[in-house]
Amino acid sequence: MLDPSSSEEETEDVVEEECKEAPAPAAGSRLSPSRTSESSGGGGGLQPSSRSSSIRPSSPSPSVVSEKEKEELERLQREEEERKRKLQLYVFVMRCIAYPFNAKQPTDMARRQQKINKPQLQTVKDRFQAFLNGETQIVADEAFINAVQSYYEVFLKSDRVSRMVQSGGCSANDSREVFKKHIEKRVRSLPEIDGLSKETVLSSWMAKFDAIYRGEEDPRKQQARMTASAASELILSKEQLYEMFQQILGIKKFEHQLLYNACQLDNPDEQAAQIRRELDGRLQMADQIARERKFLKFVSKEMENMFIEELKSSVNLLMANLESMPVSKGGSEFKLQKLKRSHNTSIIDMGEENENQLSKSDVVLSFTLEVVIMEVQGLKSLAPNRIVYCTMEVEGGEKLQTDQAEASKPTWGTQGDFTSTHPLPAVKVKLFTESTGVLALEDKELGRVVLHPTPNSPKSADLHKMIVSKNSTDQDLKIKLAVRMDKPQNMKHCGYLWTIGKNVWKRWKKRFFVLVQVSQYTFAMCSYREKKAEPQELLQLDGYTVDYTDPQPGLEGGRAFFNAVKEGDTVIFASDDEQDRILWVQAMYRATGQSHKPIPPTQVQKLNAKGGSVPQLDAPISQFYADRAQKHGMDEFISANPCMFDHATLFETLQRLTLDHRLNDSYSCLGWFSPGQVFVLDEYCARYGTRGCHRHLCYLNNLLERAENGAMIDPTLLHYSFAFCASHVHGNRPDGIGTVTVEEKERFEEIKARLRSLLENQITHFRYCFPFGRPEGALKATLSLLERVLMKDIVTPVPQEEVKVVIRKCLEKAALVNYTRLSEYAKIEENAGQLVTPAKKLEDTIRLAELVIEVLQQNEEHHAEAFAWWSDLMVEHAETFLSLFAVDMDSVLETQAPDTWDSFPLFQLLNDFLRSDYNLLNGKFHKHLQDVFAPLVVRYVDLMESSIAQSIHRGFDRESWEPVNNGSGTSEDLFWKLDALQTFIRDLHWPEEEFAKHLEQRLKLMSSDMIESCVKRTRIAFEAKLQKTSRSTDFRVPQSICTMFNVMVDAKAQSTKLCSMEVGQERQYHSKIDELIEETVKEIITLLVAKFVTILEGVLSKLSRYDEGTLFSSFLSFTVKAASKYVDVPKPGMDLADAYVTFVRQSQDILRDKVNEEMYIERLFDQWYTSSMNIVCTWLTDRMDLQLHIYQLKILIRLVKKAYRDFRLQGVLDSTLNSKTYETVRNRLTVEEATASVSEGGGLQGITMKDSDEEDEEED
Repeated sequence: MLDPSSSEEETEDVVEEECKEAPAPAAGSRLSPSRTSESSGGGGGLQPSSRSSSIRPSSPSPSVVSEKEKEELERLQREEEERKRKLQLYVFVMRCIAYPFNAKQPTDMARRQQKINKPQLQTVKDRFQAFLNGETQIVADEAFINAVQSYYEVFLKSDRVSRMVQSGGCSANDSREVFKKHIEKRVRSLPEIDGLSKETVLSSWMAKFDAIYRGEEDPRKQQARMTASAASELILSKEQLYEMFQQILGIKKFEHQLLYNACQLDNPDEQAAQIRRELDGRLQMADQIARERKFLKFVSKEMENMFIEELKSSVNLLMANLESMPVSKGGSEFKLQKLKRSHNTSIIDMGEENENQLSKSDVVLSFTLEVVIMEVQGLKSLAPNRIVYCTMEVEGGEKLQTDQAEASKPTWGTQGDFTSTHPLPAVKVKLFTESTGVLALEDKELGRVVLHPTPNSPKSADLHKMIVSKNSTDQDLKIKLAVRMDKPQNMKHCGYLWTIGKNVWKRWKKRFFVLVQVSQYTFAMCSYREKKAEPQELLQLDGYTVDYTDPQPGLEGGRAFFNAVKEGDTVIFASDDEQDRILWVQAMYRATGQSHKPIPPTQVQKLNAKGGSVPQLDAPISQFYADRAQKHGMDEFISANPCMFDHATLFETLQRLTLDHRLNDSYSCLGWFSPGQVFVLDEYCARYGTRGCHRHLCYLNNLLERAENGAMIDPTLLHYSFAFCASHVHGNRPDGIGTVTVEEKERFEEIKARLRSLLENQITHFRYCFPFGRPEGALKATLSLLERVLMKDIVTPVPQEEVKVVIRKCLEKAALVNYTRLSEYAKIEENAGQLVTPAKKLEDTIRLAELVIEVLQQNEEHHAEAFAWWSDLMVEHAETFLSLFAVDMDSVLETQAPDTWDSFPLFQLLNDFLRSDYNLLNGKFHKHLQDVFAPLVVRYVDLMESSIAQSIHRGFDRESWEPVNNGSGTSEDLFWKLDALQTFIRDLHWPEEEFAKHLEQRLKLMSSDMIESCVKRTRIAFEAKLQKTSRSTDFRVPQSICTMFNVMVDAKAQSTKLCSMEVGQERQYHSKIDELIEETVKEIITLLVAKFVTILEGVLSKLSRYDEGTLFSSFLSFTVKAASKYVDVPKPGMDLADAYVTFVRQSQDILRDKVNEEMYIERLFDQWYTSSMNIVCTWLTDRMDLQLHIYQLKILIRLVKKAYRDFRLQGVLDSTLNSKTYETVRNRLTVEEATASVSEGGGLQGITMKDSDEEDEEED
């Protein structure tokens, strides 16, 4: 607060400057002379225009100007009236803040988050875009980047978020919570990593999100800002509250200073007295209303008497609250307990006042005294080295002593602290010197001084002449000391007054008086004598009126008179100066609680001038501030009687302006006041008697206006106020039935209708009023409030079916609203009337379907919890929403060309979503989707079956049997098509079980038929190919033969996948084709073995030439023998054996390398070996009676041994190798070998049936 002198100079200039712009005042309003002259001058300036307009009526200009000036004048007058109204309102608010006795600042209110505005939203968007562009230093993996990308696209760029920001309901916490909810599912779906929990990933992602959101700001600064703002959001000091309501009401700083000083807001006694006067005025007004029968219009006549009781009861409650306030800041020890119980009734009924008279023992005062002894002067009779000291005591208390000092320098500066209950205590200070005599028992007293301080005595140190003995040489002995006597909190004023009264103080005499506050409503004027704790006489001031009065004739003593008057009693007081009189009158005025405010006489200066010669201040500082306020036109606001104002209207203005201020601050308040604002509004309502229902009706009206204009208002807040008003209007208040005015009931019904309309509109636009489920719990609270609004009264619950009908209607509208906006967003409507290709239409429809699914998923994620009680209605909403989409979808599908399959992705997209939703699975839209696409699926399968059959026919006709993957080109194409068709149909996930089974059965049957056709065609091609090959040992298994083998192998593998169904049908399709493949493989192996046997038979037929007894055999033997005498003759038949062995080995290697099925190879080798041994055995059996030719023997031994070893190496089992046939062949060849070795004499040339590795190596 400014210094009075400096603020005076500054505000003088400001006021003069303000006056130049001040509008003309309304009639009867008080203004300073400068304002009046300014406005009157302005009024005079308007007169020539009006006169000229009457002189020249034909010219329109002056009349137009005059009309404009008149409108401008009216506007200025309205503004001036509004300014005065706000100033008066601010006075009431200031008093509520200065001395609250009903309300406190609540500490349990939910803390509001910082609000995001449009520039901040754009900044956040830019920061996230910079992160996605890689322009930040934040390291992140792909999963986090994808999550941020999705959040940026879905949330930050959403127009619904922009609307929420515009409505003031979006906070930074909302953004964070949406992202957290957005990533929780993503993190849960990530694969587990050893040593890294999902919670760690989640917290890491949130930390990165915070870093992106914050940008380059220093987090410490932001934290400091948040801490400071959070503190201001919780508790505000008085200075902060004054400043806030200056902004709310548009009060200038200098106006606040003038009002603050003039109202003495820093003086608790003045504020408590103001409250007592107000409460007394309200009681008088209640009595006046009861007498004159000027009641409000109530819904029932019986409520009129009840209204008076309400008024008195509310005042009694306020009195009790005020009475409970401590008299002093230190505590409530000075309150009278017996008065606390019954004081209210004594104020209402003055006739009972004698029952509560104070006794002298009820008045207790406690004073603290500080006695500081500085030095002694004039001490000459003692030697300089003598010891002196002082003692001090307050009569009736303990005695204290200073330190010792030498007589040459008697200074101490010692302080003694005392407590006393005497308003006029006696303080004794004595000076002693130590006695030097041997027999002296006590120290010698040099002098003493006795003081009688009061709380008004000077606090500074003064010299006091000490009383000394007559024979002392130090007659001018003086002591310098200071006595400070503190005033207790319950002592409001004290001093000497001349007094005379009828019942007390019956003699005109000067006495020492103390104005004591015993409790908030009990004050007493007490006269005291010196050294007495109890008052000599006292006057309880209840019911007295104090005022200034003229000097009374015949009373000598005292110059400034005032009196205290009560019916049947008058007490006259007089002080020695005017200033003291004013202070006494002000203090007693606060104590009596009277409505009349005493005004000092105007001749104050003259009275003081006639008196003493010392110039004194004419009036105390409070009077100085009051004069300044009057000068600036503020006195009318300060002295206004609060009981004469319509506080209902004033409070409505205050609450409306406070709400405007609150909605425009930096917090996302959603309509909730701050704790400081709640405190001031609560205090105002209680102190000035604003009806609770009126308060909440106005609040509801203000909130509804903001909500209807797009502001975000918390439905829970609406619910609280509505419930209060409903319980009041319906007479079901917790504190009993209260009075209800006709205006309150009518206004409540109007607000109820508006509120219902608002709630229905919000539920209809729930995606846009509560985007992404924010504010948290708001939609659920809205539904709860709607249910409350639909109740006919406060007790009877509304039937659930009735609520259901209303919500169903809202959600039906919501479906249309959501789909209309969605289609506009998807730019579907803009193509209307233009030539658009069917493909483009289908593409747009698929995009729209994605958006439809996204909307339904968001509804489930963000709004389903709120509609938990009405989940069936949300299902209906979704079906309605989808039915609107179905219309557009059907129209687009009708434009598609026949036998085109581009629309299947649309079915898959929609069906995958619908089948995952339990509520929409096989619902109305889902069945419609099936009905639309079922014919397309059947047609597609028919065409694919025909196409595959044709491709098999054409493919095998042109097949080159070159190896392709696991088979031939045709087989690979066939199996791929069958698999692709089945995969496609399977991926459709047809929801209807019967049709899905039908499709599966048909595709399995088709696959079985197609594979059967493939196997048969391959079998025919195999036989034809084998017949064209060579029968000699030059034969090598062709690649095409191996490819055909592989086709069979692949067909068997594919049949397991393509033809198998459930157990019942597996035998029908899969087993059947399996048997066919097995049979065909057996036939192919048999054909191939037969080919190998044919080649062996050709070798054996060549050996038959050497049979014993044939001419060719004899000729060959003779020729070889004759030639061998002269040259080296090659061994006959070895080339033949080597050729066959080479054929066998290479054929085995080709089959082993090229054929993909090991089992078939082993089966083939088994049959091949067995057949070969059988042929050899049969050949030898046919020559049982003949001895084998030496060359036959050599070749057979070589063939048999090599076959045995080669087939053993290829994995033929020993049981097959060592068959009886092989044993027969081996035994025969062994016998023949023995015979030949005897007859030929080593003609076998090392060829033997023995098992010898060395021999094998040599032969190889």
